[in-house]
Amino acid sequence: MKIYTKTGDKGETSLLGGRRVPKDSLRIEAYGTVDELNTVLGICRSINIVKKIDTIIEDIQNDLFQFGTELASPTEYKSNSAFLSSSISRLEKSIDEIEPKLEPLKNFILPGGNKTASMLHFARTVCRRTERFVVRLSHEETVHKNSIVYLNRLSDLLFILARWTNTISNTSEQKWIQYRSKNS
Repeated sequence: MKIYTKTGDKGETSLLGGRRVPKDSLRIEAYGTVDELNTVLGICRSINIVKKIDTIIEDIQNDLFQFGTELASPTEYKSNSAFLSSSISRLEKSIDEIEPKLEPLKNFILPGGNKTASMLHFARTVCRRTERFVVRLSHEETVHKNSIVYLNRLSDLLFILARWTNTISNTSEQKWIQYRSKNS
């Protein structure tokens, strides 16, 4: 079997079920960005050394494959709402477990810290972009309402994981300092 099929050479691709759409359609943009997020999380795993974080991210990566499949399905296909509901619950459970281990935030912080935390912050921004695409898609086509909830919760968890990674490695978080002109 060859990797190239030549079926996309004219700028179209197939959704599950065979419907052809332009490669720049909003649905393709949405699930393509899910794929990008999954890849960034793979990088996070490759530099992470904490087993618990690796397990959480691996679960998320598996979710994202399922989620991408849902987005690649035309509106005629029924969404697996049980998958989304259980995944949201799992994300919330992780947040509830990790957040008490962190210093309460009193200021905005700059994204960064150790390598894993920095990549988790990057993953969070890709997640937010994915969420924006899915919200836009939901204005044009049917998207399960929990899709947006899942992505919103996932970005929260990625922020918490970045902070936790810095905490575990004793890497301090840098506070955002608001610019003030000399005349203020």
